[in-house]
Formats: sequence, C-alpha cells, structure tokens
Amino acid sequence: GFAPVRHAAPMMSLANTYNPAEVREFDRRLRAAIAPAEPAYVVEPKIDGVAVSARYERGRFVLGATRGDGRTGDDITANLRTVRALPLRLSGDAPPELEVRGEVYLPKAGFLRLNRDREEAGEEPFANPRNAAAGSLKQLDPAVVARRPLAVLFYAAAGGAFATHRALIARLRDWGLPTPPRHWFCEDLAAVERALEELRGLRHAFPFDTDGAVIKLDDRRLYDALGAT
Repeated sequence: GFAPVRHAAPMMSLANTYNPAEVREFDRRLRAAIAPAEPAYVVEPKIDGVAVSARYERGRFVLGATRGDGRTGDDITANLRTVRALPLRLSGDAPPELEVRGEVYLPKAGFLRLNRDREEAGEEPFANPRNAAAGSLKQLDPAVVARRPLAVLFYAAAGGAFATHRALIARLRDWGLPTPPRHWFCEDLAAVERALEELRGLRHAFPFDTDGAVIKLDDRRLYDALGAT
C-alpha cells in the first residue's frame, strides 16, 4: 500500500557498542585517521523511535519516507503530514532542496493515554511506544494516524554545506525543525565519558524513551574522507 521512495543519500545505520573499550578504540581510529588534527565529538540521546526522512522543496514539505533498506523506503508523506511537530513550511532562508533525517516517536504520556483508550475500547494495548509509533506510520488511513499523538525530532541531513554537526543542528532549529532537547559538545574522549554519565542521569526526564547515546564526530568536513562501516 506504500510506493517506494529513493533517498537522496543512503540512510545509514549506527555501529553499536556496549563496551567503553570499544568507544576508546573508535576514538583511537579517528585520531590515527585525521592526525595531527584532534577529534571533537557531539553526544546526543538515542531516541527509541522510527527513523524517517523528510524532503523539503523551496521550504515546503513534499515527501516523507521510512528508512527501509537504507536506500529505498516507503512513501509515508500523508501520514507524516498528520504529525503536528513536523513543519509543513520551513522558516527563514531554507535551501531550495533539503532532506532531513529524524525519528518519529510516541511521547511517554501519549503512549499511556493511547493504551488507556485502546483498553477502554476493548482493543489490545501496544507493547511499547516504539511499536506503537511504527504501527501508526504503517496505517493506510492518515485519519487514524492523526488520532495518534506522534512527535518527531530531527538530527541529520543528506548533504548540505555544514562545517560541523553543531552548525547543522543550529540551522535545523533556525528553519523550525524540532531537534533533540539536549546535546553535548565534547572536545575529547574524557568529555564524552562525562557527557554519557550526565545523559544516563537525565534519560528518564526526557518525554521520549531512549535506548542509548549517539557519539558523532563534530567536523562534518571529514565525513567523506573517513567513510562509513
């Protein structure tokens, strides 16, 4: 029931680690690759939702898609239009073409309310907010999606002349796109470790579920040369 959509650039997945030693190895590899420069990082909460892309042309939202296999996803434009946090028109000096990536999620309070309503209607409650968000985006009727209290946050863009990840996030906010409520700029690995500890203490205060942290090299000008696994 959904047409295929080719992404402007692949929607990559993340390399996972559950071991601090592997984070240190990541830092060591980057240092060796960009020497004598020193890597700086940005740490963000990893939102436990559904990855999506949103395409804007001349500042207007024209296409929304799921991640799919990373190169081709499903056209969910009509469903994304019902997500109130997603701007249908960007503010300010938005570029002629922009494809942003983010996460659709069901806020914790909205999840509890949705399950209460489902149980009162004699329906099976959702197991968790992520399943509820994923099931909502796959509905064929946008009117059903509009009744779900979905939200979205954006944290990446396909291409674009952004020198740093911090600059990218600032521009997304300037254009009216919602971004994660916190991020940490870290000049070295020790600062990354402090940021992870602070995030661990804050994670339950966020309105969305998290399933970890994302560590990104801040200097986007190095991305193409470094490549991706």
